[in-house]
Amino acid sequence: MAQARKPETPEARLQALMKALRAQGVTDPAVLAAIEKTPRDLFTPDLFKERSWEDSALPIACGQTISQPFIVGLMTQALTLEPRCRVLEIGTGSGYQTAILSRVSRLVYTIERYRTLMKEAEARFATLGLTNVITKFGDGWEGWPKQAPFDRILVTAAAQDEPETLLAQLKPQGVLVAPVGKGPVQSLRRYAGDGKGGFTVEVLCDVRFVPILDGVARE
Repeated sequence: MAQARKPETPEARLQALMKALRAQGVTDPAVLAAIEKTPRDLFTPDLFKERSWEDSALPIACGQTISQPFIVGLMTQALTLEPRCRVLEIGTGSGYQTAILSRVSRLVYTIERYRTLMKEAEARFATLGLTNVITKFGDGWEGWPKQAPFDRILVTAAAQDEPETLLAQLKPQGVLVAPVGKGPVQSLRRYAGDGKGGFTVEVLCDVRFVPILDGVARE
């Protein structure tokens, strides 16, 4: 009688994910190290714990999602972060992307329009001992003018048009990465400041993100 195959361990699943990320082009050592040391299962609802290390987006509360690890890695890598960077994140969500950013930058300012998600994310940051994350419940589309300008800005929801308000809060040679588009499929764009008030724009790939919504939610 053949022996039943033992379940794959979480460690093995993590290593398989890391291998897949490298194969898809996420090669920045600091970004890979941040992903490897951040337990995605902490940010995943109980119903989907077994799928935490899959390279796929998963549902979370308030109709939102925790992004696919490849997209998290790609977007973080595209920011070309340095240890002294101050980063603005639009859309805290589960806090997973925030936690990755916090490990490769000096300070992360993150805005969330759902109070429920913000409180849950704050609890996770405390569990992980992340002390360089500053949270705000508010309208992410407005950015955070009082803390601007930022070295880097990451938008984790789709903007229908060019994110001009956010670009105005970026340093002259800063970088902003955001999904932009009105349909179910958007283009992931990288805006790099030229130091003279202009930007060069690079399209990285097609993505699927929930849209940015104005205002704050009641939840």
